[in-house]
Formats: sequence, C-alpha cells, structure tokens
Amino acid sequence: MTITLAVGATTVGLHPDLYWADETDWQPVEQSMQRTVTGAIVLSTAARVAGRPITLQPTDERSAWLTRAAIDQLRAWAAIPGQEMTLTLRGAPRTVVWRHQDGAIEAAPLVHYSDVEAGDYYLATLRFMET
Repeated sequence: MTITLAVGATTVGLHPDLYWADETDWQPVEQSMQRTVTGAIVLSTAARVAGRPITLQPTDERSAWLTRAAIDQLRAWAAIPGQEMTLTLRGAPRTVVWRHQDGAIEAAPLVHYSDVEAGDYYLATLRFMET
C-alpha cells in the first residue's frame, strides 16, 4: 500500500516498505496521580486527542530507500515551523507535524558520491506527530 506525504498540491511518495516503528507504543489514555498531604489520591484521567507519534523507518539497509529529491523536499517542509502535512498511511489520511524535539529527519546516502544527484538513494527515518 502506498504512503504519501502532502502539503497542498505537492505530494511526495514514500517507499511503501517504511515501517511504523512506534505504532503499538501509543496509549490512548493519559493519567496523572498526586497525593495530598493527608495521603489521599487525586487522580485525573482523560482520552488523548492528539500527539500520537508516527516514526517511519526502514526495517534494514536493503529496504525502503528514498531518493535525494524526496529527502530535499521533506527537509524543505521540515524547515517551516509548524508545517502541517497530510500523511496517508494504510489508506488513512492523518494530519501530522514534524517531531523536531526527537530529530525530525535522519537520512544517510546508501553510497556516498561526491557529485550528489536527485536520483541517489538514501535510508531515512521520519518522525511525525498527529495533530
């Protein structure tokens, strides 16, 4: 199934083998607990409405390559503070922003060339958060 990231009319196709590494880590309920001076518990519980992390990464060095052109476009979007994007993953559109606090994009070329071209392949980890 295809994975795309879009801002307005500009869409970047991401490799379909990118793996949603933190998919099962999300807990839909937030809870905090405090004790009062008497030892009683003050408990607050609510459903999380945003902030689910989505980390897309290759499973190994042989899969999910992205082109330098795609990496350049992703970096351009990451350079815009608060940039909202539409990530379509498994057929479901999600509004996301970059997780800059965790390092939004990590990318390394498969093969280092001194004369970089748009078609060169990279391994990349992309970190988003649903809004």
